[in-house]
Amino acid sequence: MSLSNYILVTIIDCGLVTWVSRIFPFIMLKKFNLPEGVLAFLSFVPITIMAGLWFESLFVQHIGHLPSINWPNFWASLPTLVTAVATKNLLITVVVGVISFAVINSIGL
Repeated sequence: MSLSNYILVTIIDCGLVTWVSRIFPFIMLKKFNLPEGVLAFLSFVPITIMAGLWFESLFVQHIGHLPSINWPNFWASLPTLVTAVATKNLLITVVVGVISFAVINSIGL
């Protein structure tokens, strides 16, 4: 097998593994019902993922030192956070976040 075929097969296999790992849980959950405790635990997963993504972009890591604040992301997150709490609508929150980040970058903060 030539190198280009090997790379193509590797890319296809990686895509297949990614696709199956994302689809398989949905297929299995259609056939089985989860206990209430598991459902209650899973209800916090989107909140923790969003908080992790937010904190990851809010702070800049410096090896051997405390992290510093990424100020443009901080200022853009304020109206986004207010919108998220007020509307509880993901689409509006994302749009406000993108617009506020674009405005912050355009004025150079």
